[in-house]
Parts: sequence; structure tokens; C-alpha cells
Amino acid sequence: MDRQTLVSSTSGNSINSPPPEDAWLNTYLNLLPQWQSLSSSAIQAVIPIEISRVNQVDAGRLDIEMSAMLKEQLVKVFSLMKPGMLFHYEPELDAFLEFLIWRFSIWVDKPTPGNALMNLRYRDERAVEARGKVRTGLEGPGLTVSQKIWYCIATVGGQYIWARLQSFSAFRRWGDTEQRSLARRSWFLLQRIEGFYKAASFGNLLVFLLTGRYRSLIERVLQARLVYGSPNMNRAVSFEYMNRQLVWNEFSEMLLLLLPLLNSSSVKNFLRPFSKDKSSKSEGDEALCPICQSTPTTPFLALPCQHRYCYYCLRTRCSATLAFRCSRCSEPVVAMQRNGGSVNSITR
Repeated sequence: MDRQTLVSSTSGNSINSPPPEDAWLNTYLNLLPQWQSLSSSAIQAVIPIEISRVNQVDAGRLDIEMSAMLKEQLVKVFSLMKPGMLFHYEPELDAFLEFLIWRFSIWVDKPTPGNALMNLRYRDERAVEARGKVRTGLEGPGLTVSQKIWYCIATVGGQYIWARLQSFSAFRRWGDTEQRSLARRSWFLLQRIEGFYKAASFGNLLVFLLTGRYRSLIERVLQARLVYGSPNMNRAVSFEYMNRQLVWNEFSEMLLLLLPLLNSSSVKNFLRPFSKDKSSKSEGDEALCPICQSTPTTPFLALPCQHRYCYYCLRTRCSATLAFRCSRCSEPVVAMQRNGGSVNSITR
């Protein structure tokens, strides 16, 4: 009995005894690798965020409109010079404007006017793929110096050289020369290059609509992707211009529908009391035909108001309108009388 009591007391003391001093340290060291793996995987988890395709396309259209506005203002500056002078230097003018936009936007790590309005900026996709730590569409460095220079060469220089080649070949008529000449072979080469570029652009457009990355071939080759520049953006769309356009279209359609149904003479008679020169009529105006505004060659009187008309003017109006009213007094015309002759009834 004493032995059992001693065993039970010994086991109870072992259960209630405190753990060793290094137990917490050993547990921490055992769980530390698992915690680091979980934290690193959580940090490197990629949150897929798609860049709106509509915003990218709208940004390109806005850049084109901005270039067109600058070109219009520049043309107005040279409006007093010799006519047609700027026509010969139009490619140089377009290249100069494109260079200005590139110099003050992409070269200084700023978005173009269209990209700024759509909250977009260029990002070097090669650096992002190498790091592999992108969680949203905001991280990542901008374009490198080499990417910026190649972008300028492709957009500004490439478009200028191609425009000049096309104008020069069309002016020299390379396509109309002999079949074995160098000019005609160069013409065919230009046509094939243009066709290949259009086909590649169309293929890139299909890929862009599918993936939402790289809206142009230049961006795909340089791996310059458009991403969001700011996490917060208020997209304020103004429908004021659209509302005015819709109202004007409806109003014009209503006028086109109603104006043929109105008699012009009745409208004139309705507006005649509000005319500013109604008190400036002279007796000579009463002698003129109110329809053709000339001296009646064969004068007839409209009855019962007895205003003078040309026979042809009065007869055609009375035949065309069932209830013709006098253009001067708006009184219904029931008959017509030759000046100094007998009364003729109006038959319709």
C-alpha cells in the first residue's frame, strides 16, 4: 500500500513539473522553416490583374488626336506663307510632332497624353519576368534607355522613312516601268513588305484582344507593356457633347419632316407682324407681285382683297393649294379678276 502511494506521488510530480528551459527554443527552431516557407509563398503570390483593352486602345486614339491638333495649330502658323509649301514637307512635320511627344513624355519617364488620361504607363516586362515578384499591375520599372531609343527609331524614324519611300516611289512611278527594271522590283518589294506588316499587325491585334498585352508590334518586340500608373482613378465620363448631338439630330429630323408640310407663304404671313421692317413698306411694294416680287406682266386681282398678282403666280398657287390665302393679308382667295376685266372663278 505504501509502495502504490509512492508510485502515484512520483508520477504526479512528473506530470506537474515545469518543462525544460530550452523547450521553447527547440520548438521555435523546429517550426521556423515552415513559417518562412509560408511567408515567402504568401509574399510571392501573384494577383492577376488585367489591364483594360478599351483603355489601351483609347489611349492610342487620344495620342493620334493630340498629334492632329498640334499639326492643325502649326499649319495655322504658316498660313500666310506660300500655298502648298507645307504639303511637300508633311512627312517631316509629322515626324517633328511625334518626336516632340516622345521627347517630353517617354524619354523623361512620363506617360503620353493619351496614356495619362487613361491612367497608363509603360513598364519593362523583361525586368518584371526576371524578378517574378509582381503582385498587381503597378509594380515594375519603366523603360530602359535602349528601349526608349528603339521606340523613337521605330515610331518616329520608321514612319518617316516609310512615308518618304511611298511618296518617292509614287512620284517616280516605279510600278509603271519595265518588268525587269530595278525600280519595278523595288516597288514589288515595298508592296510585299507593306502586306507582311499589315498581316503581322492583324495577328498582333487578335493576340491583343485575347491576352490584353502589347497593342502594337513595336510594343511586343520591345516588351514595353502598358500597365496602370495609379491604383486609384476616377473615370469621369461627360455625356454633355453626346446629349447636344442627339438633341440636334432629333431636331433636324423633325424639321425635315415638318417643313415640306408647311406652306411657305403661310409661314411668311405668320411671321410678317413680327418683322422689323413692316412699317417701312412703300406704295411701290404694293404694286409688285407678292410671290415673285416683280411687276406683274399680266396683272390679276385676288378677290375679295383685290391685291395684284401675276396671272401665272396666282393661278398656280390657287391650283396647288385648296384654300390659298393672300400673301399680303392672309385672306382666303375665292376668285381672281383681270385688272379692269371680268371676274374668273377659281376651279380646282
